[in-house]
Amino acid sequence: MSAEKRRRVVLKIGGSVLDDPATRVRFAANVAQGMTELDLDVVIIHGGGAQLTRHQERLGLEVKRNDRGLRITDPETALAAVQVLGGEVNAALVSALAKASVRSIGLTCADANLASARVLDPALGAVGEIVAVDASVLEDLAAARFVPVIATVAPDEADALGTSFLNVNADAAVAPIAGAWGADAVLFLSDVASVLDGDQPVLTLDAAGAARLEARGVLKGGMIPKVEAALSAAAALPGTLVKIASGNATQALVAALGSGAGTSFIAPNPIVTASEVAHGS
Repeated sequence: MSAEKRRRVVLKIGGSVLDDPATRVRFAANVAQGMTELDLDVVIIHGGGAQLTRHQERLGLEVKRNDRGLRITDPETALAAVQVLGGEVNAALVSALAKASVRSIGLTCADANLASARVLDPALGAVGEIVAVDASVLEDLAAARFVPVIATVAPDEADALGTSFLNVNADAAVAPIAGAWGADAVLFLSDVASVLDGDQPVLTLDAAGAARLEARGVLKGGMIPKVEAALSAAAALPGTLVKIASGNATQALVAALGSGAGTSFIAPNPIVTASEVAHGS
């Protein structure tokens, strides 16, 4: 099958899955299985919050988060993020993939001018949001059957010297990168198998349903930005499969791309004007 016809899948994998060597190996095996059985092109975007927190603690840096679970990042923590996410976590994942016979290339958002960012909120410090993506490097690597493995530390567009980096929440980086690449499926693989309402899995979720769950206290902490990111990906790629699903299970990738696993996110319906209806648009 040609590169143009292979299904493009973006996997966002959390640091909680990558933190344990056994689950990291299992994830790599799942990627190998999915690429072979389903003939996929894969891009991996990873977090590493637990690893970054430990590194902050080793350095004596205070770990701070806001009430929505986002890390407050001072300049020292921003440097630590480059070291840990772009170094330790990325290299360990690339190594695990290599042992599973998956050829991968570790990237930060600075590599090949993949993405730049701006400060999201001054109250969060050096936390960024992606403002521009050049997906050509993803196209080139996928065409050569390499898997790009992206650590979401990005150059600050306001820094003309290119020496300042922003820590971009990996969940929030998914929509702009997946949209620029034209992904056919976006999977947020985590240590939870789905969004839960009590002990019941939520099979489908839209923005209104997510707001109701948050109002009831069902969505809280780090799950809030994850759900918001999934909704953003669904909105950026209408008609694309977007899920939160398990990253720990055997055959997790194949299962998540099928029916019955995880929580699927529904894009908002486009607003159709009376003029468009009259003209059949």
